[in-house]
Amino acid sequence: MVSPISLVSLVFAVAIASVDCNIEGDALSAWKTNLVDPSNVLQSWDSTLVNPCTWYHITCDLNDHVTRVDLGHIGLSGILVPQLGDLSNLQYLEVYGNSLTGVIPTEIGKITTLISLDLYQNQLSGTIPPSLGSLVSLKFLRLNSNKLTGAVPAEVLQLVKSGSLTVYNVSDNQLVGSVHHTNTAELGSK
Repeated sequence: MVSPISLVSLVFAVAIASVDCNIEGDALSAWKTNLVDPSNVLQSWDSTLVNPCTWYHITCDLNDHVTRVDLGHIGLSGILVPQLGDLSNLQYLEVYGNSLTGVIPTEIGKITTLISLDLYQNQLSGTIPPSLGSLVSLKFLRLNSNKLTGAVPAEVLQLVKSGSLTVYNVSDNQLVGSVHHTNTAELGSK
């Protein structure tokens, strides 16, 4: 026999998991509405589904949290949205080789579980947000071949100095200043 306390605990746990999935689904749906998808590769991104783990190009962990978004080289245009910062369990954001424009949202700096941020070969502009320096789990940061301007923030460079960021490429942008090449990072600016 199930005790009333156990039943309440189970219902509460399911409700929390459902809310987390809804937050993640809402964030991804908000992004989809700001993307142009000429090949309709995001057709499975149905905002009426509670769980985005059934969507193509999305990987989740055993707790149904979004851990990976793989949208490389699929012909997307549009912008990155601040709601991406709500993907609090995301480890890989792979959105390279598209035609994304606009800025890198500062909210991405809230995703402290991020291991890889690959936004290279797009048309992103503006500065690199200092908030990316908060991504203490980040191992790969590739922002090359965009239209980024300004200097690389000291907060981001600190990730290279601390040794956590092992691949870092900002080449082929419109950045100013100099960054010294290290044995573990791909650095450069144009």
